[in-house]
Amino acid sequence: MTAPNARATGLQARSRVVATDEDLLRLLPSAEGALAWVMRGEGLVGWGEAARFEPSGADRFEQADRWWREYSAGIDCVDEVGLPGSGPVAFVSMAFADDPGSSVLVVPRVLVGRRDGITWVTEIGEPAEVHQVEPVRKPTTIAYSEGELPVTEYRDAVAQAVKRMRAGELAKVVLAHDLIASTDEDVDPRFLLHGLASKYPSCWVFSVDGLVGATPEMLMRRQDSRVYSRVLAGTMWPHAGVDADELAQELLASAKNQGEHTYAVESLAEELRPFCSAMSVSPRPHVLRLPNVMHLASDVAGELAGESSLLRLAGAVHPTAAVGGTPRAKAVATITELEGMDRGRYAGPVGWVDANGDGEVGIALRCAEVSGSTVRLFAGGGLVPDSDPDTEVAEAAAKMIPIRDALERAD
Repeated sequence: MTAPNARATGLQARSRVVATDEDLLRLLPSAEGALAWVMRGEGLVGWGEAARFEPSGADRFEQADRWWREYSAGIDCVDEVGLPGSGPVAFVSMAFADDPGSSVLVVPRVLVGRRDGITWVTEIGEPAEVHQVEPVRKPTTIAYSEGELPVTEYRDAVAQAVKRMRAGELAKVVLAHDLIASTDEDVDPRFLLHGLASKYPSCWVFSVDGLVGATPEMLMRRQDSRVYSRVLAGTMWPHAGVDADELAQELLASAKNQGEHTYAVESLAEELRPFCSAMSVSPRPHVLRLPNVMHLASDVAGELAGESSLLRLAGAVHPTAAVGGTPRAKAVATITELEGMDRGRYAGPVGWVDANGDGEVGIALRCAEVSGSTVRLFAGGGLVPDSDPDTEVAEAAAKMIPIRDALERAD
């Protein structure tokens, strides 16, 4: 689905500074069409729909980039802010797989951004009237049921993957499964966003076309010809008798987790390097601590050699070994075969892109698809030859905690 060309419709946009310190997420007027990319109170929220585009297939990133370049070039914009995220912006959520590969770009009619304490509003078309914020709805009853891939079948898939890796068919693969939550009334994405932002302040809280979550993993940030990525792979979670510092040391000392992490970092750096004139990679991983899990984390940064946009770069590196595996083609084929489910936009790039091709996309993790009164949760983990199926089931359960907590909270 494409929107009319902006040149033909004569669209105008204006970004201007506004005086408000209201929580960005609390500005979202209603559940319908809530768009967000926020961390620690800064980022972007939007509502209304000036345009949308739904690319699909193996070339979905190229389709998305081409459409966005053409559309944004036709907008006559007065930008009085001049900060990353001001001017026309598209919120992005890309499918994990090529097939069916249903992705979406949404251009909000009203966008509010905040960076370094400066707040601005961008409006496409006529200035919006003062909006009324509808009360946030919360579910009162929640029932869980198996998804397309039940836990028992997920464990079997993990066991099969481990057997194949031990036979030398591939080095790493990332498998996931889903869980369905059914509620008494339609779920308000804003309710999930508030809960996730409160408990996971070090994650990017996002909402794009029904996909809601809190990701700790920055796939790609592009700004002023510089790129940055934070790679997460290797996970441990709290267990009785082990304090947080001991758990962190255990994670750093784990050969299994270090091996999984190395594959992820090397795969991203290898795919990104051709686009860069210079690149730096963390010499060793550090531990990222979250309320529900700990991850090994490494940073990759580079200077771009050309004019490649954020969407083109994201398409080049996706899926990294952190969410796919290695070798990439074999891992993706194994995921399709063993999971036997449509991941949708889970584990795909999610975030925003501006008219300059700059922006931020994370990996859609710790997330759920919200559709009416149904919430489809996803979680998984990276597997290497010495992975244990029971441990992997426990890891996936730990990774579902953020959405479950946000959905079940009483306040």
